[in-house]
Amino acid sequence: MSDLLVKPSTHAEDGQIIHVTPASAGWKYVGFDVFDLKVGATVTRETGDREVVVVLVKGHAMVGCEGLASRAIGARMTPFDGAPWSMYVPPHTRYTIVATDDVELGICSAPAKGGLPPRFIAPEEVKQETRGAGANLRHVRHILPETEPAESLLVVESVTPAGNWSSYPPHRHDTDHGEQQTYLEETYYHRVSPPQGFAIQRVYTDDRSLDETLAAYDKHVVLVPRGYHPVAAAHGYDLYYLNVMAGPRRTWHVHNEPAHEWLLQPGASVAVDGAR
Repeated sequence: MSDLLVKPSTHAEDGQIIHVTPASAGWKYVGFDVFDLKVGATVTRETGDREVVVVLVKGHAMVGCEGLASRAIGARMTPFDGAPWSMYVPPHTRYTIVATDDVELGICSAPAKGGLPPRFIAPEEVKQETRGAGANLRHVRHILPETEPAESLLVVESVTPAGNWSSYPPHRHDTDHGEQQTYLEETYYHRVSPPQGFAIQRVYTDDRSLDETLAAYDKHVVLVPRGYHPVAAAHGYDLYYLNVMAGPRRTWHVHNEPAHEWLLQPGASVAVDGAR
């Protein structure tokens, strides 16, 4: 199995099915966990020297942390149905989630020094947009964009209709080069509907020293340490993914693969941009 593909655990007694750390991924910034919780289950954690965004991928829960009173949140029963509730938690803060029905949590983390207060991010605060056209059309939800307060994290969701492409035309963000490109590590957490389907994701560099084509099934994570990383949803299967990005600068500038940049030109059949 590729080192870039992380499959969910089927034996986690505490409900933790995905555990990605900077050490396990071989990079410096991004951490990502997923919990599948049954009704009444509780997750309590400390953020340590990292900031955290808890994304309620599905279900309802009581959620809170030090400095932020617990409240009942939850807006959807599948990740394909509208924007999520989330909670931002600063470093050195204890937080707790209690499932009030079956809950799926994405826990996104990256280094931070502290200074920002905790807060909830309600669905109505999440900017949503449709990008692309034709077989490149997809729906994007900006949970924590660079225009909102955080120190390192960028968090976004995308829903790609069956048979369509996303993160396409291919782009990369693996070099720190001013306004032209930023270095950002990235994880893709894939959900597929119906769940027996799959997506295809490539991760590759210009010189092909990294050149992988991965079959990502429901609840698989793809690591993107560098290179281009387009995704295709198989015919008949809608694709959702939750992206976590972080690096030395909290801004998102990408470099499009030159061979395919013509697709961004006015009148090209695929079109409008090469973003998420």
